[in-house]
Amino acid sequence: MSKATLEEPATTEEKVSPLLKLVLELGPLVVFFFANSRGEWLASHFPVLAEMGGPIFIATGLFMAATAIALVVSWVMTRTLPMMPLISGIVVFVFGALTLWLQNDTFIKMKPTIVNTLFGAILLGGLFFGKSLLGYVFHAAFKLTEEGWRKLTLRWGLFFLVLAVMNEVVWRNFSTDFWVAFKVWGTMPITILFTLAQMPLVMRYSVEPPEEGSAP
Repeated sequence: MSKATLEEPATTEEKVSPLLKLVLELGPLVVFFFANSRGEWLASHFPVLAEMGGPIFIATGLFMAATAIALVVSWVMTRTLPMMPLISGIVVFVFGALTLWLQNDTFIKMKPTIVNTLFGAILLGGLFFGKSLLGYVFHAAFKLTEEGWRKLTLRWGLFFLVLAVMNEVVWRNFSTDFWVAFKVWGTMPITILFTLAQMPLVMRYSVEPPEEGSAP
C-alpha cells in the first residue's frame, strides 16, 4: 500500500471547513443551553416536548438529537467518525436515555464526568504502557517527536481528569441552570485556553516534513 493511500483518510478530513468542525462540536452544547433556558417556551409551543418533562429534560432530548445530527454530518462529510466525539456521543445517548426514562437529571449531569475520566484514564493508561495515544488521534494535524507526543499526552490526560473533577464540584454544589451555563460558557473557554497554552510545546517538538526529492 502506498504512502498516499495511507494518508487518504486524513486528507479527506482536512477538506472539511474548520468553521464546520467548530459548529459540529459546539452546536449540540448551544442547543442544550438554549433548550434549558427556554424550556418552558419550547414546551408551550411544541406540546410533544412537554411530554419529556421540565426544561432540563427537554434540553437533554434535544441535546441527544443535535449530537446525532452532528455525528451524521461528520460521517457524510468525511466518511469517518473521530474517536473522541464518537465516544462522547455514545455516552450522551446512554445517559441521556436514562435521564429521560427515569426522569432523573443526575445521569446527564454525570456524563461529562464519565467522558472526561474515561479520556484521561485512556491517555494516562497508554503512557503507563509506553504508548502516546494522542499521537494516533492527531497525527494528521501535528508531526511531533516521541517526547513531544508523550508530554502532550500527559498534559491532556491530566487536563481531562481536572475537567471531570470540576464537573463533579459544579453539579453537586450549584443549581442546574448554573451547571448548564458552566458546561457551555465555562468548560469550553477553559478548554480553548488550555489548547492554546500547548502551542509552545507543539512548536518546540514539531518535526519538519522531509522535502520532496530529498535523500531518505
